[in-house]
Amino acid sequence: MTSTKLYSVIFVVLFVSATVQVLVEFAGLAYWTAFGLIMVLSAIKAVIVAAYFQHLRWEPRSLTYLIGIGLAAALALTLAASYSIL
Repeated sequence: MTSTKLYSVIFVVLFVSATVQVLVEFAGLAYWTAFGLIMVLSAIKAVIVAAYFQHLRWEPRSLTYLIGIGLAAALALTLAASYSIL
């Protein structure tokens, strides 16, 4: 189905993305800039994990769209919660 090489590449992408998130946190950027970058990186990581490790890449598109709607709703709720913090 998938090779060890593909999973190794996915691991490296996720590891680099997580490292960039930590660097963004300590970079001293403005709150909303750092928040936006971290949210974008988190969304990319979530899509990669869902596509390959939860096998959504090989599922029917309707199921993928359903999961995408749930992800969008979670991101919207996170954004709303972060707005209420300030």
